[in-house]
Amino acid sequence: TAASMAAGMAAGATAGTAASMAAGMAAGATAGTAASMAAGMATGAAAGMAAGTVAGATAGASGVVYQPSAPRSARRQIELPASQVILAPGHSARDTFAMLAAAGLAMAPKPFSLGVRIEHSQAWLDHRQYGAYAGHPALGAADYQLVCHLPGGRSVYSFCACPGGRVVAAASEAGGLVTNGMSDYRRDGPRINSALLVGVSPADYPAGPLGGVAFQRTYERLAFIAGGESYQAPAQYAADFLAGQASESITPADATYRPGVRPADLAGCLPDFVVAALRAALPVFAGQLPGFLSLDAVLTGVESRSSSPLRIWRGPDCQSGLRGLYPCGEGAGYAGGIMSAAADGIRCAQALIRSSALF
Repeated sequence: TAASMAAGMAAGATAGTAASMAAGMAAGATAGTAASMAAGMATGAAAGMAAGTVAGATAGASGVVYQPSAPRSARRQIELPASQVILAPGHSARDTFAMLAAAGLAMAPKPFSLGVRIEHSQAWLDHRQYGAYAGHPALGAADYQLVCHLPGGRSVYSFCACPGGRVVAAASEAGGLVTNGMSDYRRDGPRINSALLVGVSPADYPAGPLGGVAFQRTYERLAFIAGGESYQAPAQYAADFLAGQASESITPADATYRPGVRPADLAGCLPDFVVAALRAALPVFAGQLPGFLSLDAVLTGVESRSSSPLRIWRGPDCQSGLRGLYPCGEGAGYAGGIMSAAADGIRCAQALIRSSALF
């Protein structure tokens, strides 16, 4: 994850040698799986070492025990002695969350968001945003940011617009379907996609620190079923979504998700309050950005992993109730994207350094 990589880099750089900085970078990068635990520890200015672990680790007073995510017949345990561990899981590290909750680590549910991806013609948006200058070599592919605050207190907003990009599969569990978006470096594809998200609070889902995870799973499973249980994604033209009817077909060029989409009524795989909020916000967005409800605007569901549904408690010194354990980054509930996760990684590395009295 960005947080664990940044923490490893910061801890290594502080130790003062090129070798230790490289070790810190490698430890952070190695930890970048969806269910990761990074141990970026500085063992002293002279040693200047950073060590990392990945998914399935447990922390104790004597160190970290790592159980690799491998077939049971091939598993082995590795114990890495550590007095201090930076825990930087991704926001989908559900096995790690469950393990920590079972071990009694203090955590609490937090707000997150749920919704869909929406796709449009990139050429349309370039002309809408740039006018006569659309296509000028000095201008990149256009994007947008939209927000709508509804009378009942809900908000709907665009997130992570991907100019010239595509909708991608992001499921991490069998039998669930999750979407995300990405752009290649050149951003020169024919479609732009963005998340359209509705805020979700702990009052909307089952109680307990893992209630948000259960809530996400419910709608990811419904999306999987709506897609035909083949990892195709359910999709619907925005006009049909507003009309409350499933699309009869989706033109292949309009939907970039692979392995493909299946026409569906997305209202069947979203909570009622999310459906109502999206239907209220779409016409508002069309007013803010004329053409937003064009005939080729297609919705693909569901987007459920924009941020972590829980927060692992930590104090002002960035340590949890288990002293020496530093919950960090997006999965721990202290960031909402790559840059903020990297910044929190640096913050935790600095806290670890102060605690270790390296200087």
